[in-house]
Amino acid sequence: MITALIGAYAMFFVAAIVISWLYFAMMESSERQGTFGKAMVNLRVMDANGNRLSFAHASGRFFSKIITGMVPFGIGYIMAGFTQKKQALHDFIAGTVVVRTL
Repeated sequence: MITALIGAYAMFFVAAIVISWLYFAMMESSERQGTFGKAMVNLRVMDANGNRLSFAHASGRFFSKIITGMVPFGIGYIMAGFTQKKQALHDFIAGTVVVRTL
């Protein structure tokens, strides 16, 4: 019984990661260049040269968020407030930037 519960939890965990990865990577590499939330506040995710991300590049950005989340006290996210291009740690790792459009 306990093995079945652990297995079900593991499958749910893996499914949640896969669904999140596909959502973020597909949306950020689409013509929209961001998730629905980013689109609502006129934000777009671009590479360092201002080009649209490929699916692989957007996937790298998604998985680099795991590293950002591992940095204590949210410093990986807080650093966006102190960098010139307002990049969080995962943006530095992936070579991306989030910009506001008009």
